[in-house]
Amino acid sequence: MAEEKVLWKPGNLIYPVPAVMVTVADGEGNSNILTIAWTGTVCTNPPMAYISVRPERYSYGMLKKTGEFVINLTTEALVRATDYCGVRSGRDTDKWKDTGLTPGKASVVSAPIIRESPVNIECRVTEIKELGSHHMFLAEVVAIDVDGQWLDEKGKFHLEKTKPIVYSHGEYYGLNGLLGTFGYSIRKKK
Repeated sequence: MAEEKVLWKPGNLIYPVPAVMVTVADGEGNSNILTIAWTGTVCTNPPMAYISVRPERYSYGMLKKTGEFVINLTTEALVRATDYCGVRSGRDTDKWKDTGLTPGKASVVSAPIIRESPVNIECRVTEIKELGSHHMFLAEVVAIDVDGQWLDEKGKFHLEKTKPIVYSHGEYYGLNGLLGTFGYSIRKKK
């Protein structure tokens, strides 16, 4: 028989979550990379996403000033840089130089993309919600840049081959493989 549930105080235990590197720029030639775990999809049509950022973060001012950012998806190969960009401040160091990541020109927004990332999601802020410890930047997705090496001959994107990572309560994990596809629980057997 299972043990009884133990009651904990309210908190955020919705895990795992994506661990992404967000790039921002100030419009004056300066840019930064910050790691975000509070991010996700908001809406399909129009395509919208969000990031939540503490106002004391170095990148917060850039975000507020330009209203643009790029969500750069992360992989097992990028896990060390992902962690580094979350624990070091752009006030104190050049994260591009420190990590060896390569800034690239985005298709639409002024913030750079991370060239090593398999997917760069370009976003333009539509609303900032000041919620408490974090402010949520709601944004419309205005472009997506995909690394062509992960496309098959039919143009299908294979994110699983990039070895994406997630973050869970202070730890980074890779994904272990496909468990099912949307609707598999009700699909008729052939």
